[in-house]
Formats: sequence, structure tokens, C-alpha cells
Amino acid sequence: MSAKGKVYLVGAGPGDPDLLTVKAARILQSADVVLHDALVSPAILALVSKQAQVVNIGKRCKQKLLTQDEINAVLVHYAGIFATVVRLKGGDPLLFGRAGEEMHALRAAGVEFEIVPGITSGLASAAAAGISLTDRRIASQVLFTTAHREPGKTALDWAGLIGSDTTVVIYMPGREYAQLSASLVEAGLDPRTPCVIASCSSLPAQQLKRTTVGNLGDEIGLPAPSLLIVGWVADPAAALEAGDAFKQFSNFQVTEERTMVAGRLRHDSAND
Repeated sequence: MSAKGKVYLVGAGPGDPDLLTVKAARILQSADVVLHDALVSPAILALVSKQAQVVNIGKRCKQKLLTQDEINAVLVHYAGIFATVVRLKGGDPLLFGRAGEEMHALRAAGVEFEIVPGITSGLASAAAAGISLTDRRIASQVLFTTAHREPGKTALDWAGLIGSDTTVVIYMPGREYAQLSASLVEAGLDPRTPCVIASCSSLPAQQLKRTTVGNLGDEIGLPAPSLLIVGWVADPAAALEAGDAFKQFSNFQVTEERTMVAGRLRHDSAND
């Protein structure tokens, strides 16, 4: 069957329909069929056209309704029948999803497709917690990663990935944090490094729990979907208290003051 339709890989965002992009909402209204993940909220699904077929192809509690190969085949099949096919994914399609495999299958079948970005839960959680992931006083880099590893996969080399100026956003951290805490400390992170556990960000059931890397093992996992933000950006005041462990923070303040003074001097000189 030759393809006649177009597939849209749409990001549903973290769940709050107010955070859905205008383009995503428009496409949901014009869709002929929507294949969605299990984590897409009912409030988002309520925006789908009443004339559209809505199919849940997600995974919950480790139970898959369809394999990834089957999902790929279904996308190609529907593109041969309908004009507008939507593959609706929680968060952003290109971050910790299977969009790469789906795009590969669509290309191989000659199916036209388009990506519609969504707000990923890492950004929604940072917003909920009031955290600037790239506060220039504290963080020079951000690492988006996941603690979930498939059987046989090599464990993350935390020591080679992170430092005191790294903000780490860990998707799917699980519910047992002791090993994660030990790995981060072993990698060289100060046990006082602040953490925020975020659950169901942007939804009515949202929960935020603040702790530190050293105390992370004492916490009980919050309901999925959840993630973990690790870094001094989670508590800038704590960076000051860390003293020598975080000189970069105080050095920035001195540099900023010098820059402001230099700017005033240049301004005054220009007006003389």
C-alpha cells in the first residue's frame, strides 16, 4: 500500500493542556487518527477531534501493548489510509522516546513526516521548582540522561560526565535512590549537592521533594512519571555555604561587580 498521508510526531508536553503548543493543538483538531503513549494526559486527549480514531499504544507497568516494530508498522499502515496521522508522545518526541526508530521506518516506507516539539518534563519540572538549569553563576552545562538501562547495557560513567558545575536532569530515576546516591558521590559530587525529585510536573498531582545527594538514599520514590534534578542550581544559597567546594559562585559575583564598574567608567568617559 503506497503512502498517501502524513505522519506528525507530536510532543504532548508534561500533561497540562495549557502547555501544549498552538501547532500541536491545531494538528490534534485536524487528525484522522491519533496513536498515543500511556502517559499522555486525559486533558490533552480531550483536545483530539471527535471524528478521529484514538488508539492507546503505550506502555504502563512494564506491559507493552505493541512492540516498537509493530508501532512502526501501524504508523506506515495508517499513513496509507488517512491524510493526517498523529503519533502523540509525552513531553518532547526527540528526548528519551523512540522517535528515531519511527522516523527510520517512515523514511524507509517513503512516508512524509513532521516533528512538532513539546515541552519536555525536565523543563517543566525545573519551572515548577523555580530552578534555572543554566544559572550562569553556578552551572556551565546541563546533562539530560536516564537512570533506566536496558539489561546488558553498560552503566553510566558518572565520573566522566559530571562535575560541580553540571546540572543533571535524570529521567526515569526509579524508586530506589540509594544506588544512585552512592554512584553520584563516588563520581565526585559533594554530598551536599542539592536535588529535587519532581513527580507529575504541571499536573494537579504534582509533587516536589527537595533533598541532597548525600540524603537521596533515604527518600522514597514519588509516583511516576518522575525525574530528578541534581545540581547547585537547585539551591543557589547552598552553593555559597559550600565555601571552597564552590568558589566559582563567589568569583562570579566579584567579576560581575568589576564589569559593572568598568561599564559605568566607559559611559562616564564617553559623556565627558
